[in-house]
Amino acid sequence: MKLKRKTKFWLVVSAILALILGLIVTWTVHKVQVWRWHHAGPIENHPVRIWDVDFAREFNDLNEVQLAVAQAIGVPPVEDRDAAERMVRRLVEIRDTDLYSVDELTHSIPFLIPSAAELLERIGLNFRDSLASKGLNPNKLVVTSILRTEEDVRKLRQGNLNAAENSTHRYGTTFDLSYWHYVKVPELRGRAYADVPPEYLRATLSQVLRDLHDEGACYVKYEKMQTCFHITVRK
Repeated sequence: MKLKRKTKFWLVVSAILALILGLIVTWTVHKVQVWRWHHAGPIENHPVRIWDVDFAREFNDLNEVQLAVAQAIGVPPVEDRDAAERMVRRLVEIRDTDLYSVDELTHSIPFLIPSAAELLERIGLNFRDSLASKGLNPNKLVVTSILRTEEDVRKLRQGNLNAAENSTHRYGTTFDLSYWHYVKVPELRGRAYADVPPEYLRATLSQVLRDLHDEGACYVKYEKMQTCFHITVRK
């Protein structure tokens, strides 16, 4: 009887020791993996299927065409930010997300009609997915201009009488995305991402916009001097 008790005791002790040993091994392996991850250097890009769209040919929707849609589906021109903030049922405030960053807006305010806000979100999602499929590290888009108030228009026209008089930015249907500037996602679990060449980011964004343009989701105008894509939602 005593022998059986001793045997049972040592079996329990052996099981506990084996469990402890297993935990130690698992913890050690995890620590080694973490150390290797952090000391492996930057996460490199592995680019595939990178090419630019012909901007001048593909993204040349006339302002008159965009303006007709903007006036039909957008809000009436608003006087200032206070007026925009009172239009809570017709305008959505645009803030930084994990897909895009709103630049310092000097002549516009961060508001869009709901369908334009949804288009911006869709572009951001497609851009992120396209970067991953092309072997490129994640970056966020930069929104450089959104809704221009009548106050903004007056300020712009002080320097240029032709500026913004018939801009689609006045109707909450339009936003600009920089094609040269992006916000780099810095790291993944403590390991830095390598930089993505800006021409690769531009090419990826242009492909995303061409697909959405071709399916009728938006108008796009290539603005070389402003280094941006001028985008107007169509529905």
